[in-house]
Amino acid sequence: MMTEKAVSEMSFEEAMAALEQVVTQLERGEVALEQSIALYEKGAALKAHCAAKLKAAEEKVELIRQQEGRAVGTTPVEGL
Repeated sequence: MMTEKAVSEMSFEEAMAALEQVVTQLERGEVALEQSIALYEKGAALKAHCAAKLKAAEEKVELIRQQEGRAVGTTPVEGL
């Protein structure tokens, strides 16, 4: 029997795919209340994990830019 991978062990891509599945299940509204709550909790954990992975990636890019002597800091994309 295959066990589900812990959120903390997932890559960004795996976590995003799992989050998409959670959202799809919740949007359908075909799950019981208790299962909906459990899915919501899992979704929150997946979202936090993805945010942490993105932050770590941004920090790595900034470090590389610093090492190259390039401008540090990110500029928001217009409209976001």
